[in-house]
Amino acid sequence: MRKKSRLFAIAEALRARRTGVTASQLAERFGVTLRTIYRDIEALQDAGMPIRADRGRGGGYALDKNYQLPPINFTAREAALLVALSRLAIEQRLIPFPRAIEKAADKVRAALTTSAQRELLALIGELQLVGVPALPIPTSVRDAIETAWFESRALRIIYAKSAWQMSPRLVRIRNLVFDRSITLLNCIDLETGQDRQFRLDRIKQATVMDSNPS
Repeated sequence: MRKKSRLFAIAEALRARRTGVTASQLAERFGVTLRTIYRDIEALQDAGMPIRADRGRGGGYALDKNYQLPPINFTAREAALLVALSRLAIEQRLIPFPRAIEKAADKVRAALTTSAQRELLALIGELQLVGVPALPIPTSVRDAIETAWFESRALRIIYAKSAWQMSPRLVRIRNLVFDRSITLLNCIDLETGQDRQFRLDRIKQATVMDSNPS
């Protein structure tokens, strides 16, 4: 990677996170020596980028918190890959949050120029995505799961333990696991305090609680 391209890439890496990243992490990512990273950081600082160096645990190089970042500029190639990944996630139901993904993909497209959008459409048309479709999930359940997870709210569900046994549960989602066609919810049962795991495709009803139980 040429120096100019590397400097731009380092700047993008720093703007992608406001927490510190060490010189060693940057050197490993870009395949250069620590001395080269130190010189690159100095060059970016000389160019006016307000990069600070924090010492101690969790420290490293980071952009000044008061620095106002300019709009993100995607190339057609970068945007095509992001849109393709979002399409794969939606079509294969890899994750249960298609609305959020669709909105994010729209924002990526909107950041492109007209010519770059045309190039993106051409690139997307040349991609064929083949995967393992997830099991179908009712839209109402999927939307409730999305809200509960993103907003850290409790969730009341009706879970099909079997074809004839429905079990009501009050839970809070700890994390989600995507295993081929199955999405698993690792939860804490708010009524028993025990950890539970539920298959998303077996949740027949889901309601987000207005407030979290204590």
